[in-house]
Amino acid sequence: MSAREPGSGAPGHVSMRKDIRSFPLLEIDEELDTANGVPREIFEESSIQIDQEHMALSDSLNTEQRAIYDEILDAVNNKEGKVFFVDGPGGTGKTFLYKALLTTVRSQGKIAVATATSGVAASIMPGGRTAHSRFKIPLSIEDGAYCNFTKQSGTAKLLRMASLIIWDEATMTKRQGVEALDNSMRDVLEHPDLPFGGKTVVFGGDFRQVLPVVRKGSRAQIVDASLCRSYLWECMRHLKLVRNMRAQSDKWFAEYLLRVGNGTEEVTCDDGIRLPDDMCVPYSGKDKDLNTLIDHVFPMLDDNMSDPNNITSRAILSSRNDCVDTINAKMIDRFRGEEMVYHSFDSAEDDPHNYYPLEFLNSLTPNGLPPHVLKLKLNCPIILLWNIDPANELCNGTRLVVRGFQRNAIDAEIVLGQHAGTRVFLPRIPLCPSDDEMFPFRFKRKQFPVRLSFAMTINKSQGQTIPNVGV
Repeated sequence: MSAREPGSGAPGHVSMRKDIRSFPLLEIDEELDTANGVPREIFEESSIQIDQEHMALSDSLNTEQRAIYDEILDAVNNKEGKVFFVDGPGGTGKTFLYKALLTTVRSQGKIAVATATSGVAASIMPGGRTAHSRFKIPLSIEDGAYCNFTKQSGTAKLLRMASLIIWDEATMTKRQGVEALDNSMRDVLEHPDLPFGGKTVVFGGDFRQVLPVVRKGSRAQIVDASLCRSYLWECMRHLKLVRNMRAQSDKWFAEYLLRVGNGTEEVTCDDGIRLPDDMCVPYSGKDKDLNTLIDHVFPMLDDNMSDPNNITSRAILSSRNDCVDTINAKMIDRFRGEEMVYHSFDSAEDDPHNYYPLEFLNSLTPNGLPPHVLKLKLNCPIILLWNIDPANELCNGTRLVVRGFQRNAIDAEIVLGQHAGTRVFLPRIPLCPSDDEMFPFRFKRKQFPVRLSFAMTINKSQGQTIPNVGV
C-alpha cells in the first residue's frame, strides 16, 4: 500500500493499487461452467433427469386420471393458457397424475415447473420445490401483493419459458400467495388481462384436509384465506378425482373417508366422529396410553432402528407442537445409539439494555424454529425446517436420518424423494421466526435447522403417504 501523493485526492487516503490478477488465485476454467450463461433457475429445471420408469405412467392412468391428463396436455400443447384445479381426496392418485404430466412435458423438451405448498409434498415430485421458494412469495403477505422477483431475474425468465406449472396442496396456502403469483406473472409476461399471464397452471389439493393457518384466526377468517375465496377461483376449470386407488381392497374404508371429509358421517352428541374399533388403541386415561400408542406405531424399535425405511415409514401425528415435542422427547430417550446434544445461541437483536435474560430466550421455541436443546442419536429421523438448497431437495419438510456428528455440522442422509440415499452435511445457521409480531423484540437463534420427526404436526406431514400412522 502507498499513500497518495499531495493533490491526488483526499489527504491521508490509502489506495491498494493492485489488480486482482496479481493475486495467486486459480485460473477459472470456462469448460467447467456447463450453464453457458443460462440463468441458474432455467439450467436447474432443464437438467432434471427423467426417470425411465415414469415414462410408462401415462399408460397406467385410470379413466378419471386419463381424462384430466388429456385435457391438461391439450392445453399445454395448444398453448391455451388455462388454469385447472384438481380436487381429489387422499389416495385418489393426484401425485401419480402430476408425475405423468411432468414426465410427458419434459420428455418433449419443454420446461415444467413442479411446486407444492409443503416441503414433503414437493419432495415427492421430480424436481419439486416449495412454492414459496420457487416463486419468491413473501412470508408476510396482504391483498394485492407481488412476489419478490423482478422482470430481469432468473425466476421471471423461467416463468416465461415454462409450458406447465403445477402447484400441489394449494388448499393449504393462503389465497394471497396464489394471487401474488398471478399479479407477478401478469406483469412479467405482459398480459395483464389473462390469469397467470396466459400460462397453463394446475393447482391441486383437497379442502377436506388441511386449510390455511391463520394465527389466532376465527373460522370465518380461515375460510376467507382459502383459495376458494379468491377472485381466481371462477377462472379455474374444476376437475375431480373420486376413485380411491390406495384403498381399492377396502371399499368400506374409502367410502368412510369420503363421508368424513364431506361432513356426511354420523356424529356423536358432542359433534365428534366415532372411529372404528379396529383402528383405535384402548384408552384408559393414564400416562401409559401414550406409550401404548408408541408401541403400536413403532413395534420392536430396538431391532428396526438401523433400517431407515422402517423408521421413516412410521410417524405419530398431532395438531399441536407441544404434543409433538413431548412424543419426540419420549422417543429419543427410547432410541439407542451414540448421543449428541447441541445447544443454540439465542439473542434479542434489538435489546441493547438486556431486558430479556438468556434463560428466558432459551425457553422459547417459536413455530418453525428448532429447540434450544437439540438431542440427537445415530440413525434417528429428523426433518428439515429451512430451505437450505431446494434444488437438491434440502428444503423445509425434507426427511433425513442422522448418520454422524461434527461439532458444527450434522452428517445426514435423505431418505425420501428423488435424492433418497444422498449424504449431506447440515450447518448451524442463524434463524429468525417468520412472524415478526410473535414477540415484542426480534428473536434470533443460531442452531441446526432440524427437529426430530418421530412425531410431526399434521400440517408438516401433508401430502405424504405414511404406511403406519398414529394420531
